[in-house]
Amino acid sequence: MAQTILITGAGSGIGRVTAQGFLAAGWRVGLIGRRESTLRDTAGGHRDALVLPCDVSDAGAVDAAFDRAAAQWGRLDVLFNNAGTGLRPQTPDEIDPDEFRRVIEVNVTGVLICARAAFRIMRAQDPQGGRIINNGSVSAYAPRPGSIAYTASKHAVTGITRSIALDGRPFDIACGQIDIGNAMTDMAVPMASGILQADGSTRAEPVMDVQPVAEAVLHMASLPRGANVLNMTVMATNMPFVGRG
Repeated sequence: MAQTILITGAGSGIGRVTAQGFLAAGWRVGLIGRRESTLRDTAGGHRDALVLPCDVSDAGAVDAAFDRAAAQWGRLDVLFNNAGTGLRPQTPDEIDPDEFRRVIEVNVTGVLICARAAFRIMRAQDPQGGRIINNGSVSAYAPRPGSIAYTASKHAVTGITRSIALDGRPFDIACGQIDIGNAMTDMAVPMASGILQADGSTRAEPVMDVQPVAEAVLHMASLPRGANVLNMTVMATNMPFVGRG
Protein backbone atom coordinates (compact mmCIF):
# COMPACT_ATOMS: atom_id res chain seq x y z
CA MET A 1 0.00 0.00 0.00
CA ALA A 2 1.30 3.47 -0.90
CA GLN A 3 2.44 5.66 1.96
CA THR A 4 0.56 8.84 2.79
CA ILE A 5 1.68 12.38 3.58
CA LEU A 6 0.01 15.72 4.25
CA ILE A 7 1.95 18.81 3.14
CA THR A 8 1.01 22.31 4.28
CA GLY A 9 1.84 25.34 2.19
CA ALA A 10 1.57 23.06 -0.84
CA GLY A 11 0.39 25.72 -3.27
CA SER A 12 3.81 27.18 -4.04
CA GLY A 13 7.55 27.14 -3.36
CA ILE A 14 9.06 24.36 -1.29
CA GLY A 15 5.64 22.86 -0.57
CA ARG A 16 4.75 22.55 -4.25
CA VAL A 17 8.07 21.05 -5.35
CA THR A 18 8.08 18.65 -2.40
CA ALA A 19 4.50 17.54 -3.03
CA GLN A 20 5.25 16.86 -6.68
CA GLY A 21 8.35 14.90 -5.67
CA PHE A 22 6.33 12.68 -3.33
CA LEU A 23 3.69 12.10 -6.01
CA ALA A 24 6.42 11.09 -8.46
CA ALA A 25 7.76 8.67 -5.84
CA GLY A 26 4.39 6.92 -5.56
CA TRP A 27 3.05 8.47 -2.35
CA ARG A 28 -0.53 9.57 -1.76
CA VAL A 29 -0.26 13.29 -1.00
CA GLY A 30 -2.69 15.66 0.71
CA LEU A 31 -2.20 19.27 -0.37
CA ILE A 32 -3.04 21.87 2.26
CA GLY A 33 -3.11 25.63 1.69
CA ARG A 34 -5.44 28.60 1.67
CA ARG A 35 -6.08 28.81 -2.09
CA GLU A 36 -7.71 25.86 -3.81
CA SER A 37 -6.64 27.05 -7.26
CA THR A 38 -2.91 26.93 -6.46
CA LEU A 39 -3.30 23.53 -4.79
CA ARG A 40 -4.95 22.21 -7.95
CA ASP A 41 -2.06 23.61 -9.97
CA THR A 42 0.31 21.66 -7.72
CA ALA A 43 -1.78 18.50 -8.07
CA GLY A 44 -1.82 18.73 -11.86
CA GLY A 45 -4.68 16.23 -11.97
CA HIS A 46 -2.60 13.46 -10.37
CA ARG A 47 -4.82 10.62 -9.15
CA ASP A 48 -2.95 10.35 -5.83
CA ALA A 49 -3.23 14.06 -4.96
CA LEU A 50 -5.92 15.10 -2.48
CA VAL A 51 -6.70 18.84 -2.47
CA LEU A 52 -7.56 20.10 1.02
CA PRO A 53 -7.91 23.90 1.12
CA CYS A 54 -7.78 25.35 4.63
CA ASP A 55 -6.01 27.93 6.79
CA VAL A 56 -3.43 26.26 9.06
CA SER A 57 -4.24 28.70 11.86
CA ASP A 58 -7.89 27.55 11.93
CA ALA A 59 -8.00 24.51 14.21
CA GLY A 60 -11.46 23.40 13.15
CA ALA A 61 -10.62 23.57 9.45
CA VAL A 62 -7.34 21.73 10.00
CA ASP A 63 -8.99 18.95 11.98
CA ALA A 64 -11.62 18.53 9.26
CA ALA A 65 -8.98 18.38 6.49
CA PHE A 66 -6.81 15.88 8.36
CA ASP A 67 -9.82 13.71 9.22
CA ARG A 68 -10.91 13.71 5.57
CA ALA A 69 -7.48 12.50 4.48
CA ALA A 70 -7.32 9.82 7.17
CA ALA A 71 -10.80 8.59 6.30
CA GLN A 72 -9.98 8.35 2.60
CA TRP A 73 -6.56 6.74 3.03
CA GLY A 74 -7.11 4.65 6.15
CA ARG A 75 -4.02 6.07 7.87
CA LEU A 76 -1.60 9.02 7.93
CA ASP A 77 2.10 8.18 7.74
CA VAL A 78 3.76 11.62 7.54
CA LEU A 79 3.04 15.33 8.00
CA PHE A 80 5.35 17.90 6.41
CA ASN A 81 4.59 21.05 8.39
CA ASN A 82 5.81 23.52 5.78
CA ALA A 83 3.50 26.56 5.70
CA GLY A 84 5.08 29.82 6.83
CA THR A 85 5.20 33.57 6.35
CA GLY A 86 7.47 36.52 7.09
CA LEU A 87 7.72 40.32 7.11
CA ARG A 88 9.82 42.94 5.35
CA PRO A 89 13.03 43.78 7.27
CA GLN A 90 12.28 46.01 10.27
CA THR A 91 14.08 46.92 13.48
CA PRO A 92 12.25 45.96 16.70
CA ASP A 93 10.90 49.49 17.28
CA GLU A 94 9.30 49.50 13.82
CA ILE A 95 7.35 46.24 14.23
CA ASP A 96 3.58 46.49 14.37
CA PRO A 97 2.53 44.08 17.15
CA ASP A 98 -0.37 42.89 15.01
CA GLU A 99 2.05 41.95 12.22
CA PHE A 100 4.24 40.12 14.75
CA ARG A 101 1.18 38.21 15.97
CA ARG A 102 0.27 37.28 12.38
CA VAL A 103 3.70 35.69 11.82
CA ILE A 104 3.45 33.79 15.10
CA GLU A 105 -0.11 32.70 14.27
CA VAL A 106 1.02 31.03 11.04
CA ASN A 107 4.59 29.94 11.82
CA VAL A 108 4.07 28.78 15.40
CA THR A 109 0.39 28.30 16.19
CA GLY A 110 -0.25 26.87 12.72
CA VAL A 111 2.60 24.39 13.12
CA LEU A 112 1.20 23.35 16.49
CA ILE A 113 -2.36 23.00 15.19
CA CYS A 114 -1.28 20.77 12.30
CA ALA A 115 1.09 18.73 14.46
CA ARG A 116 -1.70 18.30 17.01
CA ALA A 117 -4.08 16.96 14.37
CA ALA A 118 -1.45 14.60 12.95
CA PHE A 119 -0.41 13.37 16.41
CA ARG A 120 -4.04 12.61 17.29
CA ILE A 121 -4.51 10.50 14.15
CA MET A 122 -1.13 8.75 14.40
CA ARG A 123 -1.68 7.87 18.06
CA ALA A 124 -5.10 6.34 17.38
CA GLN A 125 -4.39 4.40 14.17
CA ASP A 126 -3.40 0.76 13.93
CA PRO A 127 -0.53 0.15 13.64
CA GLN A 128 0.17 3.15 15.81
CA GLY A 129 2.72 5.79 14.87
CA GLY A 130 3.95 8.06 12.11
CA ARG A 131 6.33 10.92 11.43
CA ILE A 132 6.11 14.72 11.63
CA ILE A 133 8.65 16.86 9.75
CA ASN A 134 8.72 20.57 10.55
CA ASN A 135 10.15 23.20 8.22
CA GLY A 136 12.44 25.33 10.35
CA SER A 137 15.05 27.64 8.86
CA VAL A 138 18.68 28.60 9.34
CA SER A 139 17.00 31.52 11.15
CA ALA A 140 16.30 29.00 13.92
CA TYR A 141 20.04 29.38 14.68
CA ALA A 142 21.09 32.84 13.48
CA PRO A 143 18.94 35.88 12.60
CA ARG A 144 19.08 38.15 9.60
CA PRO A 145 19.00 41.89 10.28
CA GLY A 146 15.46 43.11 10.87
CA SER A 147 13.90 39.64 11.19
CA ILE A 148 12.79 39.48 14.82
CA ALA A 149 9.30 38.08 14.10
CA TYR A 150 10.46 35.39 11.66
CA THR A 151 13.50 34.47 13.78
CA ALA A 152 11.43 34.18 16.96
CA SER A 153 8.93 31.98 15.16
CA LYS A 154 11.59 29.61 13.84
CA HIS A 155 13.25 29.28 17.24
CA ALA A 156 9.80 28.30 18.52
CA VAL A 157 9.49 25.66 15.78
CA THR A 158 12.67 24.04 17.10
CA GLY A 159 11.08 23.85 20.54
CA ILE A 160 7.96 22.29 19.05
CA THR A 161 10.05 19.74 17.13
CA ARG A 162 11.99 18.64 20.18
CA SER A 163 8.88 18.47 22.36
CA ILE A 164 7.03 16.31 19.83
CA ALA A 165 10.09 14.09 19.41
CA LEU A 166 10.01 13.50 23.16
CA ASP A 167 6.24 13.21 23.62
CA GLY A 168 5.91 10.97 20.57
CA ARG A 169 8.20 8.24 21.87
CA PRO A 170 5.53 6.14 23.63
CA PHE A 171 3.38 6.17 20.48
CA ASP A 172 6.07 5.53 17.83
CA ILE A 173 5.65 9.07 16.47
CA ALA A 174 8.96 10.48 15.24
CA CYS A 175 9.56 14.18 14.72
CA GLY A 176 12.36 15.96 12.87
CA GLN A 177 13.14 19.36 11.44
CA ILE A 178 14.64 20.52 8.16
CA ASP A 179 16.37 23.91 8.30
CA ILE A 180 16.64 25.47 4.85
CA GLY A 181 18.88 28.27 3.67
CA ASN A 182 18.47 30.25 0.43
CA ALA A 183 16.46 27.75 -1.60
CA MET A 184 15.34 29.54 -4.76
CA THR A 185 11.63 30.21 -4.26
CA ASP A 186 9.70 33.49 -4.53
CA MET A 187 10.78 34.26 -0.96
CA ALA A 188 14.45 33.99 -1.97
CA VAL A 189 14.28 36.34 -4.97
CA PRO A 190 15.56 39.33 -2.94
CA MET A 191 18.54 37.26 -1.78
CA ALA A 192 19.70 36.76 -5.34
CA SER A 193 19.36 40.46 -6.20
CA GLY A 194 20.63 42.01 -2.97
CA ILE A 195 19.70 41.75 0.70
CA LEU A 196 20.69 43.59 3.88
CA GLN A 197 23.75 42.15 5.63
CA ALA A 198 24.85 42.35 9.26
CA ASP A 199 27.46 45.02 8.44
CA GLY A 200 24.81 47.31 6.97
CA SER A 201 25.71 46.62 3.33
CA THR A 202 23.35 45.18 0.72
CA ARG A 203 24.71 42.26 -1.26
CA ALA A 204 23.45 39.40 -3.37
CA GLU A 205 23.75 35.96 -1.77
CA PRO A 206 24.26 32.52 -3.32
CA VAL A 207 21.05 30.53 -3.73
CA MET A 208 20.36 26.89 -4.55
CA ASP A 209 17.73 25.00 -6.48
CA VAL A 210 14.77 23.88 -4.38
CA GLN A 211 14.88 20.29 -5.68
CA PRO A 212 17.52 19.08 -3.16
CA VAL A 213 15.22 20.29 -0.38
CA ALA A 214 12.37 18.16 -1.69
CA GLU A 215 14.72 15.19 -1.97
CA ALA A 216 15.88 15.72 1.62
CA VAL A 217 12.30 15.75 2.92
CA LEU A 218 11.58 12.56 0.96
CA HIS A 219 14.65 10.96 2.54
CA MET A 220 13.55 11.96 6.04
CA ALA A 221 10.02 10.69 5.40
CA SER A 222 11.23 7.38 3.98
CA LEU A 223 13.37 6.30 6.93
CA PRO A 224 12.35 3.01 8.56
CA ARG A 225 10.58 3.00 11.88
CA GLY A 226 13.09 3.35 14.67
CA ALA A 227 15.27 5.84 12.72
CA ASN A 228 14.85 9.61 12.66
CA VAL A 229 16.62 12.71 11.42
CA LEU A 230 16.08 15.12 14.32
CA ASN A 231 17.69 18.08 12.54
CA MET A 232 18.97 18.54 8.98
CA THR A 233 20.34 21.74 7.45
CA VAL A 234 20.15 22.07 3.66
CA MET A 235 21.61 25.34 2.38
CA ALA A 236 23.31 27.10 -0.48
CA THR A 237 26.95 26.13 0.01
CA ASN A 238 28.40 29.64 0.06
CA MET A 239 25.58 31.59 1.69
CA PRO A 240 26.50 33.69 4.74
CA PHE A 241 25.27 31.47 7.54
CA VAL A 242 28.33 30.11 9.31
CA GLY A 243 29.88 33.40 10.31
CA ARG A 244 26.71 35.27 9.29
CA GLY A 245 27.38 38.13 11.73
